Amino acid sequence: MAHTTFEAATAPIFSAGTSDAEIEATALKAIKRRKNLVLFWQVFILVAVVGMWELSSNMHWIDPFFYSSPSEVMQRLYEWATQGTTEGSLWYNLWVTMEEALIGFFAGSITGVFVGIGLGRNKFLSDIFSVYIKAINSIPRVVLAPIFIMIMGLGLPSKVALAFIMVFFVVFANAFQGVREADRNMIANARILGASDWQVTRTVVIPSAMSWIFASLHVSFGFAIIGAIVGEFVGARFGIGQLISIAKGTFDAAGMYAAILLVMVVTLFAEFIMTLIENRLAKWRPQQHIDTQ
Repeated sequence: MAHTTFEAATAPIFSAGTSDAEIEATALKAIKRRKNLVLFWQVFILVAVVGMWELSSNMHWIDPFFYSSPSEVMQRLYEWATQGTTEGSLWYNLWVTMEEALIGFFAGSITGVFVGIGLGRNKFLSDIFSVYIKAINSIPRVVLAPIFIMIMGLGLPSKVALAFIMVFFVVFANAFQGVREADRNMIANARILGASDWQVTRTVVIPSAMSWIFASLHVSFGFAIIGAIVGEFVGARFGIGQLISIAKGTFDAAGMYAAILLVMVVTLFAEFIMTLIENRLAKWRPQQHIDTQ
């Protein structure tokens, strides 16, 4: 067998007289040891990549003009944080981007969930609107940025609209599929017990689709950030996308990488928050087994 469960892997080390407490303690030690090993390799890979980048730039194995270096990137971030940017405070520009992304994320997520569940539960409406949804979904969303800016201007609404579109279709598709994948036997049993359509949706279908919905939410915030930044890149007065555009125009490689690094940190933090929320709301799900290999 290619993979073994934790129980199978650890079973030979226990004798017949081993207590449950000793088995549990050994299992917890193995889990902690694996987490530490994963963390070690994550840190090692990060340090190795950053160190090789810095060394390659200092030794001119790569052109520092185009690739900059980690030290230059951190220096640029420090300058932006302490002295501001050419477009004002770094924190204000970051807040503008986050505001656009957050509004688009929540609006797109909520709408996507409601529309996905609604059409997933109503086959007649899904058959009517499916062709229109497929047609709109086939359009590369980033090309809508100039249209939104032309219609709504350079301010907040155009960036929110693009972030909304980026998020909506991801969440909608997962919510719709999650509803369609709901356990038919559980739905039938609920109906036999006299549950109404709303009760079936609320108590059976939505919990069944939650894993699909949360899977989409994990990636959709990143899409919201992309939508906001692309909109700012095309045309804006403030925002991280505008900083990237200015850095590109002045051939400031360190500035471009600094802005990208800032976005990565914010997105990873949002992913961490999303994971905490998911773990809190989905405690009913069984824990996945631990693969020790």
